[in-house]
Amino acid sequence: MNFGGQTPTIIVLKEGTDQSQGRGQIISNINACLAVQQTIKLTLGPYGGDLLLVDARGKQTITNDGATVMKLLDIVHPAAKILVDIARSQDAEVGDGTTSVVVLAGELLKECKGFVEEGVSSQVILKGYRTAARLAVNKIKEIAVRIDSRERRDVLQKLANTAMSSKLIKSNSGFFTKMVVDAVLSLDQADLNERNIGIKKVPGGGLQDSLYVDGVAFKKTFAYAGFEQQPKKFHNPTIVMLNVELELKSEKDNAEVRVEQVSEYQAIVNAEWEIIFRKLQLLADTGAKVILSKLPIGDLATQFFADRDIFCAGRVSADDMDRVVKAVGGSVQSTCSDIRPEHLGSCELFEERQVGGERFNFFSGCPKAKTCTLILRGGAEQFIAEVERSLHDAIMIVKKAIQNENIVAGGGAIEMELSKYLREHSKTIAGKQQLIIAAFARALEIIPRQLCDNAGFDATDILNKLRMKHAQGGTWMGVDIINEGIRDNLEAFVWEPAAVKINALQAATEAACLILSVDETIKNQESEAPQSGPQLPAGAAQRAVRGMGRGRGMPRR
Repeated sequence: MNFGGQTPTIIVLKEGTDQSQGRGQIISNINACLAVQQTIKLTLGPYGGDLLLVDARGKQTITNDGATVMKLLDIVHPAAKILVDIARSQDAEVGDGTTSVVVLAGELLKECKGFVEEGVSSQVILKGYRTAARLAVNKIKEIAVRIDSRERRDVLQKLANTAMSSKLIKSNSGFFTKMVVDAVLSLDQADLNERNIGIKKVPGGGLQDSLYVDGVAFKKTFAYAGFEQQPKKFHNPTIVMLNVELELKSEKDNAEVRVEQVSEYQAIVNAEWEIIFRKLQLLADTGAKVILSKLPIGDLATQFFADRDIFCAGRVSADDMDRVVKAVGGSVQSTCSDIRPEHLGSCELFEERQVGGERFNFFSGCPKAKTCTLILRGGAEQFIAEVERSLHDAIMIVKKAIQNENIVAGGGAIEMELSKYLREHSKTIAGKQQLIIAAFARALEIIPRQLCDNAGFDATDILNKLRMKHAQGGTWMGVDIINEGIRDNLEAFVWEPAAVKINALQAATEAACLILSVDETIKNQESEAPQSGPQLPAGAAQRAVRGMGRGRGMPRR
């Protein structure tokens, strides 16, 4: 068949697929990210506001934590979702700076929007931004201050205090900084696994009623009749930790028995009782005074232990059990036979105490304690949840400072110094790269500018003063939030780990570059019915082979 030299239209994408490309697509993606930045930048800094987020089920969350806000915003725009990813990665890697990284990424896109509109290739912008980010990271490493190990605890408390300055608990930061530093220093310093810090929330009381437990504490588990007869306090007890179900019904699982006489049935029932009594007696013979199990401990076992002055708790969560093992030693046993002394744990004091409206089991004075527990109090559940998020940020900051002992001044000081450095460097470069690196330098100023805007200060006036001071060699001059001016934030103890700033710069730059490199979006609609035949691989570059005309003699459809 002769098509007259014309290529026929070949349909690759199914009907209803939305496809957009080119410069307009890049600008559309940038605008979507700027809308997200506009929402979250109001929460930055000590005077940033909190957001009240309500989900589809009516659940309310009050927070100014960047990662939490980004997760709860339920963003559907594919490009703007990249900002959610960098907020989560920042939270996972360093714990703090989640708002800063989103604000900075948005500002980098805002600064390059004009270049895109003027027709500058996105690849030119990517090259300039990556060069600027590399220079900025090297500059941070060059000027960062190393922590004096002799004043380590004092420095860690100052870092935790800075992390809490923008949180809901800043008025009680003195109380919580000591708690946070104690918690991190109680961990195994080799791996500093923050999951070994248990956080329990008990509504009621004030923030000052929160407790730090050098050991393990968990809420009283479900208890059967007979529990009230058990002792609730032991000095130097031995502890058995089990993954065994101590209930009669556990012996009936997957069993089928055929009997011909009633006496035979009674023998089976007696055998079941003998099996569980044998287990219970073996546990009592170990000499343990506290018995914990991940699986249920039934009423028969509860009464058996109560008669012998033994405390037991079943249905202990896996996290709590793991932390008990780390604190008291020993190991979790999956059988009641052959339990040796080395399998048992011990602590100086076990007791059950009332905390607010809840009963808690406390294990303190643990010889191998590589874990601790924070019991948080407060007037409302949303308030306590925000306190937990704030403490998580501070804990991660202290952990990162121990692993990487370099610090920089916060309050916009490091951003202004990097901005000055990149501006001066850009003047030594010819061509478009000079403009791109200068744009990166301008974008860094969004952090001190937004700190001023959120506090109600004259941002233009304060930034002019900061530019002048940094040009004169004032490396650590930043925003003075308290006195509405500028100050040396290193001397004012507004400190942050250098790793936080480095990670934020790298993540924000990569996110901006990723968004700028996308010049086509293909969105596949869900099909009405399942399609037969071979399908294109998911995520593959799907482009239609476009025929610009119909072949001669071909009928119009």
